[in-house]
Amino acid sequence: MELDTKSHGQNRVATRPGSVLPLTRWRRNLPYLAFVLPALIVYSIAVILPLIQTFRYSFTNFDGISSDVDFVGLENYRTTLSNDLIVEPFIRTILFASTVPLFVTVLAIPLALILNGRFKTRNFQRAAFFFPSVLSALFLGFAWTFILSSSRYGMVNGLLERFGFERQLLLADSDLAMWLLVFVTVWSQVGWHAALYLANLQTIDQTLLEAADIDGASAFQKFRYITLPHLSPALTVSVALLILASLKVFDLPFAMTEGGPGRSTVLMTQSIITQGLSSSRVGLASAMSFLFFVIIAVVTFTQVTLMSRQEPEA
Repeated sequence: MELDTKSHGQNRVATRPGSVLPLTRWRRNLPYLAFVLPALIVYSIAVILPLIQTFRYSFTNFDGISSDVDFVGLENYRTTLSNDLIVEPFIRTILFASTVPLFVTVLAIPLALILNGRFKTRNFQRAAFFFPSVLSALFLGFAWTFILSSSRYGMVNGLLERFGFERQLLLADSDLAMWLLVFVTVWSQVGWHAALYLANLQTIDQTLLEAADIDGASAFQKFRYITLPHLSPALTVSVALLILASLKVFDLPFAMTEGGPGRSTVLMTQSIITQGLSSSRVGLASAMSFLFFVIIAVVTFTQVTLMSRQEPEA
């Protein structure tokens, strides 16, 4: 009788509500897996497989046309790291991806604070600042090319002449063109990222700000100790998106300068496309792409990890 009681107790423990058999767990998760599977298949076809193929081509002399492909080992990677025509666009891209997030963040947070105020035209102003981020980057590039043109049709040069100044080369100036690309990129992105910060500002408990007012805190102290910590999650996401977009940018610079004057505004993505399509050096372009992918992954992971640690606990 004692043995039967022990056996019954063991069975009761094995089938307690908290324990779920692996087969039962799979059955419960099957509907969720069925929803995820199509997206996973598409993602694998569109991203994973091309990435694997790119890595494979990076060790060959594939030209994109011929079926005669030879294995060249690390030769493409050596060329990538030693050729000035490839290294210079990479350095230029890193500088571009450093300045754009900095300027956008410095401008977007104050803009969000202003747009969070209570005034009659705030909805119109929010829409006006957000509007440039809706337009196509190619459209913005062509529009700003017309605005900054050094011809008599250029809007900026027309204003300069009206006020008695000489015409400027602007986009035809190799020293100025890159900064104009940064300016247009920042102008087009500030509104979108201000909206991101604005959404976080509206989640701040107003009683915290009221208590700070009662304690005599200044506007800077309220921003430093209340507003900014609450913006930390949005700051992490915003900077990550800006870095990714700046590293991979192609359409806006190409539409405005096509890499000119000379090669002063050629960025990494344009260099990869030029090597792969125009020069028919797909193997070399694949090596450049894979190295660039690794760098982007490392930079993004490091940035998100470091900034996430600075976020206050909820």
